[in-house]
Amino acid sequence: MTTYKIELQGEVLKIGFGEAAQNDRIVRDAAARLEEMSNSGELSGGRLIKINGPASVPVACVLVHKISHLYGAVGVFDPKLGKYVIAITHNPEYNVGDLVD
Repeated sequence: MTTYKIELQGEVLKIGFGEAAQNDRIVRDAAARLEEMSNSGELSGGRLIKINGPASVPVACVLVHKISHLYGAVGVFDPKLGKYVIAITHNPEYNVGDLVD
């Protein structure tokens, strides 16, 4: 069992907490899972990735640092809006703050 779960479903990175632990352990597990996904080609990059699920601030930093080097834009799901908010972009198709389904 891991302290943090990360799974790619299409263009959505599904994330969530697993086994109870403190953030120092959780960020190491999240970083290791992202490295595993990258090395296997599962997380290979593209124009946009969307993140959906709970994360602590330290875990969110680990996630976006790794994937922002692989993807042109990163959208994070906002349940109040029911859409993904573009939070990071290097892709001219998207602006920070854009809402996408």
